[in-house]
Parts: sequence; structure tokens; C-alpha cells
Amino acid sequence: MSEEKRAELKGKILNLKSLVEYQDGTVASRMIVNSHSGSITLFSFDENEGLSEHTAPYDAVVTILDGECEVWVSGETFSMREGDTIIFPANAPHALSAVTRFKMSLTMIRG
Repeated sequence: MSEEKRAELKGKILNLKSLVEYQDGTVASRMIVNSHSGSITLFSFDENEGLSEHTAPYDAVVTILDGECEVWVSGETFSMREGDTIIFPANAPHALSAVTRFKMSLTMIRG
């Protein structure tokens, strides 16, 4: 999404889960904030899709907007559903997988 399109979202009430649509057999994303201090990206995951284990150099805050998923953080497994939030610590290995189709918001805080 271009900076111009992101600017159109500012100063308005947003329904985050309506800003990214499900797509069959894949993961879709839409960055709604991008600055030197961090970003907010919305994702939709089709059933059985996910993100393989990885790390990030910054804390990441994930909020489930719709559906259900499982997340793994430093070897521990958590079941999450709409309304749940988890913080992935910087440099901690983490992954996630859709139990049902689900949408999430990812906030990255650059330290």
C-alpha cells in the first residue's frame, strides 16, 4: 500500500478486520502504518496457512482479529482466537499456523 493510500486511513474510525480480505490458499497482508519507529500490518491467513519459525530484532505485538490460530514462542504453544493478544519478544523464535481462517494485526516496535 502506498504512503498516499495509508494517509487516507488517518483520522478515521477503522474496522481493522475489514481492511484485509481472505484469499484462498494463501496469506494476504496490508501495511497500514509504516514509520521509522515501527509499523502496523494486517494479515489474513487461509485455513492451514501460517508463518514458519523465525525471529525479529524487535518486540512484535500480535492481536487476533478473526478466527483461530496456534502460535509458538520459544518452544511454547498457545491457542489464540479473536480478541487475544500476545507479545513476541525481540529475538525469540516464533511461528504461527491457522486452525481456521484467521486475521491478525502485527505491530512492530523498533527499539
